[in-house]
Parts: sequence; C-alpha cells; structure tokens
Amino acid sequence: MQQPPPVKVEREGDIAWVTIDNPPVNATSIGVRQGLANAVEAVKGARVAVLTCAGKTFIAGGDMSEFDAPPVEPHLPDVVQMIEDSEVPFVALMHGNVLGGGFEVAMACAWRIAASDTRFGLPEVKVGLIPGAGGTQRLPRLVGMEAAIDIACSGKILTAQDLLDLGAVDYVAEDLQSAVREFVTDLPDRPVPVSQRDVPKYPPELIEKSRETLLKRSKGQQSPLENLTALIWSSEPFAKAQPKERARHLELRQRAESRALRHAFFAERNVARPLAIKGAIPRDISRIAVVGGGLMGAGIATAALLGGLSVTLIERDADAAAAAHERVAGLLQGAVSRGKLTGAQLQDRMEAFRAVDDYAAAADAQLAVEAVFEDLAVKQQVFAELAEYMDGEAILATNTSYLDPMEIFAGINNQACCIGLHFFSPAHVMKLLEIVRTPHTSSEVIATGFAIGKRLGKISVLSGICDGFIGNRMLAAYRREADYLLADGALPYQVDEAMREFGMPMGPYELQDLTGLQIAWANRKRNAATRNPQERYVTIADQLCENGRFGQRTGKGWYRYDDGNRTPIRDPDVESLIESYSAAHDIQRREFRTEEISSRLIAVLSNEGALIVEEGIAESAEAVDMVQIHGYGFPRWRGGPMNYSNEIGPAVSRQTMETVAAENPGSWRIARER
Repeated sequence: MQQPPPVKVEREGDIAWVTIDNPPVNATSIGVRQGLANAVEAVKGARVAVLTCAGKTFIAGGDMSEFDAPPVEPHLPDVVQMIEDSEVPFVALMHGNVLGGGFEVAMACAWRIAASDTRFGLPEVKVGLIPGAGGTQRLPRLVGMEAAIDIACSGKILTAQDLLDLGAVDYVAEDLQSAVREFVTDLPDRPVPVSQRDVPKYPPELIEKSRETLLKRSKGQQSPLENLTALIWSSEPFAKAQPKERARHLELRQRAESRALRHAFFAERNVARPLAIKGAIPRDISRIAVVGGGLMGAGIATAALLGGLSVTLIERDADAAAAAHERVAGLLQGAVSRGKLTGAQLQDRMEAFRAVDDYAAAADAQLAVEAVFEDLAVKQQVFAELAEYMDGEAILATNTSYLDPMEIFAGINNQACCIGLHFFSPAHVMKLLEIVRTPHTSSEVIATGFAIGKRLGKISVLSGICDGFIGNRMLAAYRREADYLLADGALPYQVDEAMREFGMPMGPYELQDLTGLQIAWANRKRNAATRNPQERYVTIADQLCENGRFGQRTGKGWYRYDDGNRTPIRDPDVESLIESYSAAHDIQRREFRTEEISSRLIAVLSNEGALIVEEGIAESAEAVDMVQIHGYGFPRWRGGPMNYSNEIGPAVSRQTMETVAAENPGSWRIARER
C-alpha cells in the first residue's frame, strides 16, 4: 500500500494549510524537504500559509540516518530560503519540540505561534555539528548574540515563554487553532525577513569571554567552539555567511567527533531494547520499597519519587528511619531549588514517601531494592526479611556493586523475580542503571527493570554476572594498569593530567579520592584468595588504605586535602611511598609521555570491554560504551572506549594492549580481533 505524501497542502478560502506528517518526529528527511519545496509553489494565490505538523510535535530535527551519505537535493537551506522568500507569508504553528532543522524552518517563517509547552533548541552541537540551514545566521539576528551563543553553543532547550521574552515568538497560546485563526483574520504587516536583519549590538568582550568559558567547559570537544565561530559569521551579509555555515556543517559530519556523538545518540536507543526483553511485557509498577537510607538508598528513593512512584524506605531502627526521611526530604528540596519540582509537586512527592523501621511496611510493594552495606550476609538477611512479608510474585532487586546476585538471592523461592538494579551514586543524579540478570530472571522482570529505568530517566544497560558487572569490572582493569604505571615510573598527578587531557572529567586517582578508596580495597581483599598468582599485583593502594588514607573524607588519599578543601594537593609522602615501592621491587623507573599514559589506559578499557562482549556479559559494544559514558565520565564526544578503539583502528589499540601485556606477563588476557 502506497504511503501518503509526508507534506500536504489544503485550501480554506484564502488560507493555505501546509501539514507535515512524517512520524515519529516529522524530521526533515528528503520526502519532507521535497514536500515543503512543492508546498511553496502550491500555496501561491493564498493570502497566508499556515505551517503545522501532525502528531505530537513540530519538526524535531533532521534525519541523522542520512548524515553518512552524500546530501540529496533539495537541500534544507534551499528549502528554508524558499519559505522565507515565498510570495505568500508563512505562519509557523508550533507544538511539541521545535529543534534543529525545525527551528531553522520556523525562523524562516514570517510569524511564529507556539503552544505554551513547546520546546525550542539547536541541539546540533550535541552531535558534533553546527546547524546547516541558517541556524547560526538567523538566530543572532532574531534573539541577539548573547542569547544565540547560550543556545547554539550548549544545545540548551528553551520554553515558548523564553522565546517570547526574547522576541523570537509572536504569540504563545493554549489553543493553537483558535489563536492562529484569530491571527490570520487580521494579519499584521509582513515583517522584514530574519536573514535581512542586522545583529543587535553586543559588548565587544562577549566573544572572548564566551570562548574562554567554552574552552573550560567543553573538555576537548570542538563543536561548541565551532558554533561560536559560525555565530560570529553573522556579522557578514547573510548571502555570504550562510553558505560558509552549510559547507562547515557538511565537513563536520565527516569528523570523528560527530561520528562518535551520533554513535552515542543511536546507542542510547539501541541499548534500551536488548534482545533479552524482545516480546516481553513489563509490569506496571507504582509502589516500591527501598531498604537502607544512607546516601545510596536515599538517592534511589529520591529518583523513584521524582519518577512518580510511591516509596517506602526501611531502616534498622526509628532513629535511622527519621534520619533517612530528612535525607530524602533534603534531596527533594534540592530539586525544588534547581527548578525540577514546584512547591506543590514537592508536597505531593512527600505524601508518597514514608520511612519506617518495619519490614512489614513492604507488604504492598511491587518491587523492593536493597541498598545496604556491601556484605553478603547482610544482603541475604534483607531479602529473607522482605520475602517473609512481600507477595511471592513481587520483584526483589539488589543494588550490589560487586557481589554475585546468585549468592545474594540464595534461599529465595521465586528466583525468576530476582534481579540486580545497580544504581550509581548519587542515584538521583547519575544517569546509568546496570540491570543485572541472573540465569533465572524472567524476561518480564528484566523488561520491568528497563521500564523502571526509563521512568526514572536512566540510561539502562543489561549485564550478566561477573565480578563488578560491566562498569566496575572495567574500572578494576583501568585502575590496575594505572597502578602498573605508578610502579614503573609515573606519579598520580601525571596519570590524572593525561586522562583529563584525553577528555575525562578527572583522572583515576582524583576519582578514587572523591569516591573513597575503602570499597575497592575491600573488594581486592575479597578477591585475594582467587586472584591468579601469575597476575602482577601492586600494593601501593593497599598501603595507603592501611595508613588510613581513604580519600577526601579523611583529608588524605592519593592527594592531600587541607582544611576541608576538595582541591587535590600533591603529597610528597605518597610520591615517596611510590618510589620506595619501585625500589623495593627492583623496578627501574622511567618516564611516560602523556599520550602514552592515556593510550595504555584506553587500550586496557577497550580490551576489557571486548572480553565482556565475548563472554556474553554485555550484548554489544554499544552497551559497554554507554556504561562508560553515563557511569564513568568517558567523554561522550569520543563515543566510548569501544567506538574510540574502532576510530583509531582496532589494530592500533590491540598493539598497545599487546605492549602492556608483554610488560606484565600473566596479568592480561587479550580479546579476540574485533
């Protein structure tokens, strides 16, 4: 059956209605572009043309599936110019999302009317691009340079009211049909086309200040600076600057940064649909219990409340329950101060929350998540208590970071309802959720885990069982190679500087100090009995822990932290300890170049990720990349360690890994060729 055209034109007296219907988001695909070009011709003779979209949204961007192929005519900038130059003026009637090419089309219309909940933006920067259809040239002419920099260089999303305040929208209405009909009945004089306007004057220091801010914030990503450069071109005549924007847009499509960011964009969607849940129908969950009200438990409870769930938090006694209640209330109040909740919503969420010291309160919960101390016996006791009161079909979830869920759930009757939900701290902020299935977990329960993750705004990734699952297993390998570098000649600050230069928000030793050294130490001690005796084991971190150096909370770890200051200070005692370790083990210390440090550490990460995929712990390399980006700060603009390895060439990454392995015999297993 032939599909209807994605753009149709209908006449109603002297009004032409141009409707785009290209599900799911009315993207500016070739069919839409051609349809709009035809519409400009078809509306001739009308007094006004109203551009609207079917479905839940206005044009919400371009079709990124076309970005790896040569551009096909009609090109979007030409279509946008046709709309602006049309002898019949266009009114953009907008709802949902007006993003990227959709915003560029809207700016070419003579007038813009938006529903009150419409969202606007130029998110091209988030996929390593600049707009390519006049976005960086029309936007500063429409809203001024300062606002344009804020929007285009960050991918910031604005509300209809924001744009009304900036003068970029003519009307905001609750009832779009009534508003547009009233508007076109008494049509005002046609305004000067946006492309023909001058950019309003702005302070001369704005550009350099913005450049400095972007350099600090982008951590190596180039597209924010590319957008700034393109915005500066708006000082030139539009006819000269817009072709420059288009040419640069097409060049950037072929750059590694854009490929990586597009990889991340599609990977986020793909990992949400693992094969393990194909055909499964998730349960409708509205009531959950959380056991443990510390930082992790309170964060999980807060995330669930923000996701609209009712939460019962269970603590060991009344005092602990009261403290947990205050902790969650404080986190929700923080959401109010950040504009994430209104006062009325806060009251509603607090009414949906209770903290108690009685497991019987979990009786009506459909899902329970334990978030207690990382101790097998403690966790087993929690689930024994929950199983006594909860329905036998209720889902039981462990938040363990390292322990084997099979051991945790030993003794539970309905193993099909047992699952791992590994949140990352702080749980109400961090985007990653590792969903850990056991051999017995049903597809329905796994699907429910993904549904819960989506409701909580998480990027959920399926993992099988191994020590540390996907993320912490890779972290252990990363830290192990970092320790080898220390023993062989590097110092903590050099390793951290190398990884920050690569694009990480912080290096491995700064990160350990931030999160605390004690958990990883406990895990190393737990694994000591089963560790391969051939594996090289560096004890420097253990010595720090034995000396009470657990990181920022104790004022000293790999670095020193004076007077509660969180800025790391190089500590001669630590550096002396490292050098003494090398001497005691007859290691001739050598210098490592910055690039050598980062290449070794990334090679280890990608190798461990490849092993995880080989073993079936992760379904795909995409899953590994999403864990690293959303849980461990791997720079999104590099696409994750697996994507980065492919970008530089798997042979290059493998050669580096082989060098690392040869220097540490018996310590590494190299993945098969990818």
